[in-house]
Amino acid sequence: MKQPISGYHRDDEAHWVAQLACGHNQHVRHDPPWQNRPWVTSVAGRTRMLGLQLECKKCDAGAPADEQPPSQLRETD
Repeated sequence: MKQPISGYHRDDEAHWVAQLACGHNQHVRHDPPWQNRPWVTSVAGRTRMLGLQLECKKCDAGAPADEQPPSQLRETD
């Protein structure tokens, strides 16, 4: 099921995590050649992708919502 990105936060290893409108979280790493998401490396890129719909496998599985800390776009938020 596709769900829009509503915010971001960093995990314990400082990787960016997209917060989806459904209440689930999904990592959005830029790790070429496996994952090519250069937009995640800048504030402007992350801001531009707010609202982008990602496939949420947790919704498909009926999983409960994840904990979502306050959203941040910058490393210092």
